[in-house]
Amino acid sequence: MFERSAINSLNEWAVRKNRKPLVLRGARQVGKTTLVDMFSKRFNQYIYLNLDVAEDRNLFERDYNIHQLIDAIFLYKGKSRNIPESLIFIDEIQNSPKAVSSLRYFFEEEKRFHVIAAGSLLETITDRHINFPVGRVEYIPVYPLSFVEFLNALKENESIEILNTIPVPDYAHEKLSGLFRLYTLIGGMPEVVQNYIENRDIVALSPVYNSLIISYLDDVEKYAKSQVHAQILRHTIEHSFREAGSRITYQGFGNSNYKSREMIEAFRTLEKALFLRLMFPVTSTKIPLAPNIRKSPKLCVLDTGLVNFAAGIQKEVFSSHILTDVYEGRIAEHIVGQELTILLNSLIHKICFWTRERTDASAEIDFVYQHQNFVIPIEVKSGKTGKLRSVYEFIDRADHNYSVRVYAGELGVEKLKTLKGKDFLLLNLPFYLIDKLDKYLDWLIEERES
Repeated sequence: MFERSAINSLNEWAVRKNRKPLVLRGARQVGKTTLVDMFSKRFNQYIYLNLDVAEDRNLFERDYNIHQLIDAIFLYKGKSRNIPESLIFIDEIQNSPKAVSSLRYFFEEEKRFHVIAAGSLLETITDRHINFPVGRVEYIPVYPLSFVEFLNALKENESIEILNTIPVPDYAHEKLSGLFRLYTLIGGMPEVVQNYIENRDIVALSPVYNSLIISYLDDVEKYAKSQVHAQILRHTIEHSFREAGSRITYQGFGNSNYKSREMIEAFRTLEKALFLRLMFPVTSTKIPLAPNIRKSPKLCVLDTGLVNFAAGIQKEVFSSHILTDVYEGRIAEHIVGQELTILLNSLIHKICFWTRERTDASAEIDFVYQHQNFVIPIEVKSGKTGKLRSVYEFIDRADHNYSVRVYAGELGVEKLKTLKGKDFLLLNLPFYLIDKLDKYLDWLIEERES
């Protein structure tokens, strides 16, 4: 067990005055149950209910009111309801519609108990006519480990301290770059990371990756509408690993005969399950950002380590010292997108990329990120700054003059000029500092104004 940053969000929730039951949202095997187990240590009493188990599930299937339900839970689990600071965790809650409905009554009539719910397929229950208590619950997303969490799991305490130093010292660049390449290779799935910590053997991770991927394929039976839908979902999962990091078209995805409508439905289902993310383009350089869902999206899968394994490119990632050279640059973009998604930490807002409105010439920015009131262009590139033509296009249209290049080199700031003569600043950010993007953008703006 290693500490997760989501613990901070749980602690904030626990002391909130008008606290609602909390729903943890995240894909299978990202560590939701382990996270709650760790969090439970702050409570005087912990009650765990797993609705995969019939005995636990049956507690919710009877016609109890909320007070009778609580009495039954405490009696069945041999606990005292008079002990203050009790945490009730309802795991795999999607298995019982009545359990889902009961969350509203915990909020309306029994606020003294801390209640958390989770479920691997919880995001699909709206398609199964389960009455979710809108407005009576709150949510926290749970992701694979971020780079900083990965360092924490490896007990790289000194490296974490250095990362928290702004600006990061140049002497730490080689070590931090090596650790980030290891993180990119392995990924952030907790079971994979735990296995690596215990054995320090990348080859030994293969059965763990296999098991995770098979579990995602097996899960489709639980939320597919039909056998045909299940086949399409399996096809989508299998081919998503190969297409991760690239723009996709729905029609015939993965060299199939499936129609656009069928693939859109499959992608939406898997996006609800948080197995993948579809990143859509925007054309504006100002807030608010409005993704164009009619355009071809970029495909991002849950975890880069899974992508490396399933796509058969682990050796290429392992042997390369420059991530942008691997898999046509798609792995570098994918891990940056994964880190940005974790940094954004939102179930509503999504990371986007930018394209120019004109169709007679191409210009594309890998990511755009809102910082303060600015929309910041982010390119994932190696090589000379002269190749940043799309950044020039973006800056000429923007109401600011800040940009970011994520690359394998050292931290630095360059003063550049667009082809139209607009001065701007380029923050050259090493891969290992993506998690600190907001702090470095503040640093960049403060440096300019001083």
